[in-house]
Amino acid sequence: MMLLRKNNLKYMKTLNKIVFSLCLIGGVMMTFAQQDDEALNSEKAVKVKDTVKRKMVKIDGVAAVVGDYIILDSDIVRAMEGLQSNDVPKEEITHCALLGKLMEDKLYMHNAVQDSIEVTTNEVRSGVEQRIEFYLNQVNGDMEKLLEIYGFETEGEFREELSRIVKEMYLTDRMREKIIENVEVTPEEVRTFFFSIPEDERPRFGESVEISQIVIEPKAPEEEERKVVEKLRKIKEDIEDNGTRFASNAMLYSQDPGSKMRGGLYTSVTRKMQFIKEFKDVAFSLQEGEISDPFKTDFGWHILTVDKIRGEQRDVRHILMRPEIPYAAIQDAEAKADSIRKLVIDDKISFAEAAKTFSDDKTTKYDEGKIINPKTLDLRFELVKMEPTMYNNIHNLKEGELSFPIYEENPRDGTVSYKIYKINKKTEDHIADYSNDYVQIQELALRDKQLKIIKEWTEEKIEDTFININQDNKDCVFVNNWFKE
Repeated sequence: MMLLRKNNLKYMKTLNKIVFSLCLIGGVMMTFAQQDDEALNSEKAVKVKDTVKRKMVKIDGVAAVVGDYIILDSDIVRAMEGLQSNDVPKEEITHCALLGKLMEDKLYMHNAVQDSIEVTTNEVRSGVEQRIEFYLNQVNGDMEKLLEIYGFETEGEFREELSRIVKEMYLTDRMREKIIENVEVTPEEVRTFFFSIPEDERPRFGESVEISQIVIEPKAPEEEERKVVEKLRKIKEDIEDNGTRFASNAMLYSQDPGSKMRGGLYTSVTRKMQFIKEFKDVAFSLQEGEISDPFKTDFGWHILTVDKIRGEQRDVRHILMRPEIPYAAIQDAEAKADSIRKLVIDDKISFAEAAKTFSDDKTTKYDEGKIINPKTLDLRFELVKMEPTMYNNIHNLKEGELSFPIYEENPRDGTVSYKIYKINKKTEDHIADYSNDYVQIQELALRDKQLKIIKEWTEEKIEDTFININQDNKDCVFVNNWFKE
């Protein structure tokens, strides 16, 4: 039934995300190897690197082989332990279900190689840097502590393991994307999908809201701006005249949490990447080793240098510094936000006009302050899926109601602001309605069709791929026909 397929898709998607996250932390070890029938069904000890203790250990054997890839018994054990540590009840994810998921991933990877899907060295390196940045943020930038937690003796060993895992994950994702890249649904297919679901089985959509905002940012005095510019100029002079390292200065002084602990480094920067325009303009105006003068963006003041130029890509480092915001400026921002709110409440100006006139958020001020959900790209936010800070600020508001000015600090860059939220529309928890929930129903219909395409592809590739499953798993009941019966 349609609902069963939707539930199956939801389960697969959730499991996908969990296994993916486990792979990123080394919880599921993906080993590339050639393996024959005899080795598969033997009790031969297999030596693998334990991601926690990093010592050679014996495992029971090989659970399955899919093409050129093997799945070790220890992979399943580690994955199960990782799921339980993420509060996933053991009874919800069985040994057989997890083995089936891992086999699917290996099938994608095997066929990605067969189809000559490429993952470049630069992409892997960039992916590794992003993950290391994330991990370092969890341990206050302490690489030694990070290596100790994950059981690696050297940073190089850690990077090597991450590089392998990142490459395999990219191969898997790109193979999936290739399978469904041209899948679309017509309005008629959406209608047929929805009305084929029995009324008592139609999905429920949680309580949702559509929100607008006015953002007021406290302004730094000109004197504080000058102090920051002068400090950046002195850092530049120190690097150029005394030979101090740009990376060391970035680690000491930069206020960019995304690059600080990497010495301000961003790798493989292109003009198409989502860096702010002023940043890219400077990055692509410099030669290797050249250091820019201080320049301003919405995030603060920067100096930037180019480490390496590779065609259309550049490795750059920057130091970001923001002027100090005095308490008086924060108070002024709160007072301004409060006066704007009063103007709207007293019907002296509409919320949309107030957003256009006063808001400091460029992404929403010219669209009546309306906030687009970055996950769905529409205006609707389900309360249960909302970012916790926003949820706490708006969940008690009624339709048409404005919040009082709310002080918020951006955890990514430390910038502060006062925000006024307005609930434009509030929809209660309800059973899906074709007219009112068309966008969400369309998404479900598309996923259902994609699932069918993936299933057809999987069945075809299973028949064409060498697969062998250890006798210990012969009683497993899989969604896919792995036994080729």
